[in-house]
Amino acid sequence: MASDVDGTLLADHSSISERTRAVVRRVLAAGVPFILATGRPPRWVPGVAAQAGIDGLAVCANGAALYDIGRDEIVWARTLDPVLMHDIAMEIDSALPGCTYAVERVGTGFDDTTFVAEQSYVHPWPEGPNVGLTRAETLGKPAMKLLVGNPDMTGDAMAEAIGPLLEGQVDLTYSTNNGLIELAVPGVTKASGLADVAERFGVAQSEVIAFGDMHNDVEMLRWAGHGVAMANAHQSALDAADEVTAPHHEDGVALVLERWF
Repeated sequence: MASDVDGTLLADHSSISERTRAVVRRVLAAGVPFILATGRPPRWVPGVAAQAGIDGLAVCANGAALYDIGRDEIVWARTLDPVLMHDIAMEIDSALPGCTYAVERVGTGFDDTTFVAEQSYVHPWPEGPNVGLTRAETLGKPAMKLLVGNPDMTGDAMAEAIGPLLEGQVDLTYSTNNGLIELAVPGVTKASGLADVAERFGVAQSEVIAFGDMHNDVEMLRWAGHGVAMANAHQSALDAADEVTAPHHEDGVALVLERWF
């Protein structure tokens, strides 16, 4: 089993319903792995995992990192090169002026700062103060994700404007339609991360059930043996899914899992 977090597993912005927690417990008790597959960076996973009672692996940053929840360590990460990120920012600026940039880094024992942003970057969700005053500082180290913000546009519009320009250089997706796109190493998606996890557990692709709601879930929903979109999903996710369940605030994930657990 694999599930996106926001807009899918969570009933609201921060909590999982008791009904969903109960069925996740039954899944785990049956010896079936339950994998979080999220656009969130690893630092935003433990709180959700604790609610769900999960301490195994999580596919994070849209497939750019595999995180061991119980050990609180990153198993592997796929990172963008700083030179490439600078070049991409210049290309975007020429086609779509007014964008600002942030990154999610892996972090090390010497530097545990993982989120770094230009001072002008506007957060689409709650975040601490921006760290990094210049673009050179922001894009100066390898990163799991390059975040491109433009609060005057939707994610759909940004992807339409920037996508053709960056084709082949990065993998482009978005997890909100509020003026943000997310760029990663080419070929890095939730599907690629989940494929690695499935191989580790010896689970066939055809046996994987995945849940999601946004554009960044499309590849995972297509890859899984059975892809389930929430009723509240972005149209791209609805089109990619084999099944549509109830919305996240009506226990859509639980409704499907209760067929077997």
